Amino acid sequence: MSSSEQNGPGRVLITGGASGLGRAVAEAVEQAGGTPIVFDRDASPGGENQYQVDVSDTRAVEEAVAGAVDRVGGLDAVVTAAGIDKPGRLDEIAADDWERIIRVNLLGTVSVVRATLPSLIRSHGRVVTIASSLGIKAVSEATAYCASKFAVVGFTRSLAAELRGEVGVTTIIPSGMKTHFFDGRTEQYKPQDDSKLNDPRNVAAAILFALSQPSDCEVRELVICHELEESWP
Repeated sequence: MSSSEQNGPGRVLITGGASGLGRAVAEAVEQAGGTPIVFDRDASPGGENQYQVDVSDTRAVEEAVAGAVDRVGGLDAVVTAAGIDKPGRLDEIAADDWERIIRVNLLGTVSVVRATLPSLIRSHGRVVTIASSLGIKAVSEATAYCASKFAVVGFTRSLAAELRGEVGVTTIIPSGMKTHFFDGRTEQYKPQDDSKLNDPRNVAAAILFALSQPSDCEVRELVICHELEESWP
């Protein structure tokens, strides 16, 4: 039975679920009568359906998914909201920092989806990946982030073709949000006007909309942004 045929969104695994967009999604899932399962480096280990996981560690992801699936008896959806960035010119960013952005944003997305697929196929569930407006429009001094998010868009489009009729697949493309994502940056890389940042609860509502579609209907891609956002189109 798909999540759209149940009361609420069902059992939803959310990466990056302890803060920012991921937390907003977890709260929205719970409010809608579903069961949020949180994966996050900063999650409280041992908390109810909370797992301390670095999504860039494929083996850790596989073990955590197996434990979560066993605990809740399956999965109805996964939302890959974990993501990082460190802006700057390519020749100024350490190779380790550049490559970690790719490992978390792209490879972390792939490893979580791969590990959850058997459960999602059984439930005819849904995958929701989180890209970015910088996954469809490139900007300077964001080579790693743009590369990772462009790749998430391409990965998800291919996955949708591959899983057609078996698992629902949606790409959510949000612009900047009012979260801690920009903390720790130098002033030149912080938003100068946060009035143009979207509320993550608005994006979470869009994700719930995608999860609530009938089993024979798909939201393939959805761009969500503040009305004054300039990074799209």
